[in-house]
Amino acid sequence: MSFLLIIDDDTEFCEVLADCLRIEGFDVSILHDGKEGLAHVLAGFGKYDLILLDLGLPGMNGFQVLRGIRSRLAIPILMMTGSHDEMQRITGLEMGADDYLTKPFNPRELIARVRAILRRTGDRHAGRTGVPRLGKIVVGDIEMDIGSRDVRRSGERLDLTSVEFSFLEMLLKSAGHVVTRQQMAESILGRHLTAYDRSVDVHLSSLRRKLGHKFCGIERIKTIRGVGYVYAIPSQPVQDTRAC
Repeated sequence: MSFLLIIDDDTEFCEVLADCLRIEGFDVSILHDGKEGLAHVLAGFGKYDLILLDLGLPGMNGFQVLRGIRSRLAIPILMMTGSHDEMQRITGLEMGADDYLTKPFNPRELIARVRAILRRTGDRHAGRTGVPRLGKIVVGDIEMDIGSRDVRRSGERLDLTSVEFSFLEMLLKSAGHVVTRQQMAESILGRHLTAYDRSVDVHLSSLRRKLGHKFCGIERIKTIRGVGYVYAIPSQPVQDTRAC
């Protein structure tokens, strides 16, 4: 069973949402204040698999809660916002949210998004249900341990969100080949991209910053305009990255 926490000040909305999720087999807790929610999560009162976070909260707004959680924990976070302001959604994704939904939304879409995030992050809790995936991927100076979900650049550990890890895994496995934005959205985010959905691009922008845009003078993640992205393979093995 997966454990979810809803942080939203709309009590009626929370109860309806919680009922929908419980019917699907999730264990759901609810808090209505941003400051209380942050303190509750950081104190470890609940071992949550996913947090559903509203942006318009009393006590402390959703961005502040998101920032506070991300500074300490890697718990997946799905933003919920009543605003149609694209910059709000982009800001949330850049701050480390895994995905977002604009209110009002269809409960079935919420459940699909929740399941997509939990599938993506399931390896963190593999000990509960089975054996984690094994294996390593090495491309240039990047080494990814799939079992432990550990990513290192020249031996230095990188702090990636769950969705950034999944995007990087997909790109590294297809290194040298184009992966379309649609493939990334459907495989990782669990949905079909709409015309103005920039979620993939925002996550890739954050991933580039964390990896470093170039390796040995080569752009790591190249944008293929109108199509998708490709992770570049170094032309020859590099024995000492300090020489780059």
